[in-house]
Amino acid sequence: MKYVEIVAESGSADTVAAIADKIKASDLRLGPVDENGLRQMRLLVDDGHLQWVLDALQNILGAQPSARIVVLDVEAALPRVEPEGKPDKARHSKTAAREALYEEVAHNAELDGNYLLLVFLSTVVAAIGLIENNVAVVIGAMVIAPLLGPNLALSLAATLGDGKLLRRSLLTLTVGILLAFLLSWLIGLLWPDPLTSEELMSRTRAGLDSVALALASGAAAALSLTSGLSSVLVGVMVAVALLPPTTTLGLMLGQGHYGLATGAALLLALNIICVNLATKLVFLFKGIQPRAGHEKQRARRAMRIYVLGWVILLALLMLVIYARVT
Repeated sequence: MKYVEIVAESGSADTVAAIADKIKASDLRLGPVDENGLRQMRLLVDDGHLQWVLDALQNILGAQPSARIVVLDVEAALPRVEPEGKPDKARHSKTAAREALYEEVAHNAELDGNYLLLVFLSTVVAAIGLIENNVAVVIGAMVIAPLLGPNLALSLAATLGDGKLLRRSLLTLTVGILLAFLLSWLIGLLWPDPLTSEELMSRTRAGLDSVALALASGAAAALSLTSGLSSVLVGVMVAVALLPPTTTLGLMLGQGHYGLATGAALLLALNIICVNLATKLVFLFKGIQPRAGHEKQRARRAMRIYVLGWVILLALLMLVIYARVT
């Protein structure tokens, strides 16, 4: 459940009460009116109705520059209130609120020192694990999973038609991949022994199984974000699809194995395409979209371009992989 705190003009109290009555909110509290004519109001709302409540409040309070809406997590509410009748499927969804998704994704797509350090550390760990054929060490790099945030942000930005977030997440993802590539290239250049481990070789081959893994990783990532599943588990899956082939690409180029490096590059490109395509489709399936009508139109245009672009790239890449194998 969530506690929605509203500060707005006192005349909005009846409308807020009507919203609370419509969703059968567990609790409604109206505070006193202050000297500025503002009133504090609180609603106890279940997660399924949260998005509808936020949209309704923004519609009625949008003309009030002093109005504020704050959403607070509720660990427990007593006495427990059982829902009456059947839930309204149009509103009663277990999908997290759009605003909460945006805040989390935008934060994880920041290009800052922490992100660069995580990329650096995970690349070093992944490179050692791949070179030594140590699965446990590779999994350690997967748990760090710094490339999860920018990929989710890229898909959510396209879903919401947010050009600013799209550009920022694309920059963060590009810088992260370049840093991982350059660092692993340097390690490969300085490593004295041949690189022949099975963990490493497996990242130089792209096929249908790679497509399935990347699609599953992206879908799991989006479901984690929208449904509150374990982010650690999804971080592992996304790292499987992105970080190891990036590291393999750098290591192979550093040692002059250009054919194997080409295979790793194809696998990396394939995984990036599949991860973003899968997350986008999950966001659409979960009904994530902007609130305003004109924003919805812009988001639909961006969605069509985004999905069509990834599908075309995936088809072209599969043709290249098929031609390379045959």
